[in-house]
Amino acid sequence: MADIHELSHVPGDDGPGDSVRRPDPDAPAIAVRDLHKSFGDVEVLKGIDFHVDHGQVVCVIGPSGSGKSTLLRCVNRLEEPSSGQILVEGIDITDPETNLDAVRARIGMVFQQFNLFPHMTVLRNLTIAQQRSLKRDRAEADRIARANLAKVGLADREDAYPAHLSGGQQQRVAIARALSMEPDMMLFDEPTSALDPELVGDVLEVMKTLAAEGMTMMVVTHEMGFAREVGDKLVFMDGGVIVEEGDPAEVLAAPQHERTRSFLSKVL
Repeated sequence: MADIHELSHVPGDDGPGDSVRRPDPDAPAIAVRDLHKSFGDVEVLKGIDFHVDHGQVVCVIGPSGSGKSTLLRCVNRLEEPSSGQILVEGIDITDPETNLDAVRARIGMVFQQFNLFPHMTVLRNLTIAQQRSLKRDRAEADRIARANLAKVGLADREDAYPAHLSGGQQQRVAIARALSMEPDMMLFDEPTSALDPELVGDVLEVMKTLAAEGMTMMVVTHEMGFAREVGDKLVFMDGGVIVEEGDPAEVLAAPQHERTRSFLSKVL
């Protein structure tokens, strides 16, 4: 069962740095500088530099074990970086003086597995973090939850339990839950990889709608069609480094690096 602290994070009243660090509207939504991450003796990220601008959709692709999901989880410190900097709207979340919860409140995350509470209805899955973390009353939380269930096409399933939903429906509920926290940006960690092929399309349509509405998104994905159609930038990772990045259509049609060409020849 999902840990509610992993599902939503909000500003604390007395966290360090909360009174002095504020988002910089002129800074990139996400900026990563010389990021390294090791698990024991294994270096998974080997000096990553990239950024995501406001309103941009950045798709990250690469083989299993390339460091994609680790990079994504480092962006909101679900994984602790070994070294380097991560700035969210100009705030350095690797600085121990930063109120991390205050920054995380602006970042929604959708996981590979849906992480819904199985003993709660769909509606309650969307309202519990709003009430506990954002201190919304039940009526307001219900209103926001219902609006987001309608956005993902599940307005009629609010009383259902997760076990009675398909995988695609559960993932759309997970997206609606993240949206109910009203984040500035969304992180998606291979959101369709656990789904049967016929269920993928509905989830991708929801993500396309979010992109069209201007949501800043960083998406780790194997869905090359989505990356080509929706992405503003494509990042190809392998062996813990960024091998190539650029316009998705250009990278997919004419990759500049042999490793990228080899990978794409197997997945396209």
